[in-house]
Amino acid sequence: MMTMEEGKKKIVFVHPDLGIGGAERLVVDAAVGLQSAGHKVTIFTSHCDPAHCFEEVRDGGRFSILFAILRQLALVSSTAVSSNELKRLDPDVFFVDQLSACIPLLRQLCPKAKVLFYGHFPDRLLAQEGSGKTKLLKRLYRQPFDNIESWSTGCADSLVVNSKFTRSIFRNAFPSMRARELKVIYPCVDTESSRPNSAKTRLWPEKKVLLSINRYEGKKNLSLALEAYAGLSSEERQKAKLVIAGGFDPRVHENAKTLGSLQATADSLKLSHSTFKGNAEELNSGNDDVVFLLSVPDELKRTLLQNADILIYTPQNEHFGIVPIEAMLAGIPVLATNTGGPLETIYDGRTGWLRSPDKVQQWTDVMRKPLIPSSADSLKAMGRRGRERVFAEFSHTKMTKSMNDEIQRLCQSTAARPKIVPRWFFILLVCITTLVVGITFALVRIKVWPHA
Repeated sequence: MMTMEEGKKKIVFVHPDLGIGGAERLVVDAAVGLQSAGHKVTIFTSHCDPAHCFEEVRDGGRFSILFAILRQLALVSSTAVSSNELKRLDPDVFFVDQLSACIPLLRQLCPKAKVLFYGHFPDRLLAQEGSGKTKLLKRLYRQPFDNIESWSTGCADSLVVNSKFTRSIFRNAFPSMRARELKVIYPCVDTESSRPNSAKTRLWPEKKVLLSINRYEGKKNLSLALEAYAGLSSEERQKAKLVIAGGFDPRVHENAKTLGSLQATADSLKLSHSTFKGNAEELNSGNDDVVFLLSVPDELKRTLLQNADILIYTPQNEHFGIVPIEAMLAGIPVLATNTGGPLETIYDGRTGWLRSPDKVQQWTDVMRKPLIPSSADSLKAMGRRGRERVFAEFSHTKMTKSMNDEIQRLCQSTAARPKIVPRWFFILLVCITTLVVGITFALVRIKVWPHA
């Protein structure tokens, strides 16, 4: 029987320099949770200018994957060689997420330490390929890095992912992993400081609030919310306001382009609209059908959730989707696409609705429910069940227990570890990377590579 002291492990997190987002939230939650369970936790991460916190989506910039990998390898190497920090820490487990390139190096530097890799989504599938000549060049450029991702991910002792949907994607992206166990550990939300939807003062006292929260990106399919809202009659729209809120950086072309497209769509649907940048004091002015909110701070986000009657979640094939969980925690029913992560988080008809993104009328029908007085009790019951589900399956306590169980299992395992290639492969890897970089820079100099 394992004693309490024997159960305590030294865990080192290695997280890439990719700004603030859902992945970072999970890492912090996991680190804090494991520390509270008695483990000694250290986090190694690169540093970057906070102004670049939106660039994790990889929708612009040359050589982003190359430099991300090099930063991670430099972080591990400098820690091990310059400060000898890894030897001093003597870790039992490395927790690596997002970029897997450092895993073989970690195993070389600390042969006794086990490696757990948490996969949010395969990096190769996050890359934007473009079309025509750009697509071909990017495929040639990314091929060695895709191979590195496949090989290095397979070197981890334990593979954990954020949803069953992501697990299926990993197995399709990496055929070598189909025979391996990929454990699902869901991200969590803070249930300790939560309150159900009980706002005394509504931002729009005479309106039912249909709320969407997502980054302003084309892949979030936000136009679906506009089209479904436009399906309401003019009388119904007088009773409801569609609020589209989310992350927005004017320097990111994708954000500005998406906002402009949504505004144009609203105009074509004859929906009046206004745009604000995270200012709650001005929101209740005007009587527009649609409000676009940009760069919403946490405080305003909480206020919006307190005021919402239903949450509209339009992305297709979302890896997990933390926003529906936040809404259910606030006691709000969720309308989401019947794809990706929401299939695992929302019970259709009990905690929300799952509808096809191609059936706009079905979305309109759900948006109509808060406007029907006889639906009030059933919507409250749905919100209550959603909140109960979050406490049962997506709490910090639940995630910490799952992480701790996996750490203990990994440390006690005597199974054969995944093989890593001989040292000569590292030399070959450096040569290939150098060749790719040289070719890419040459293409840039002769203006074959398009501008970012």
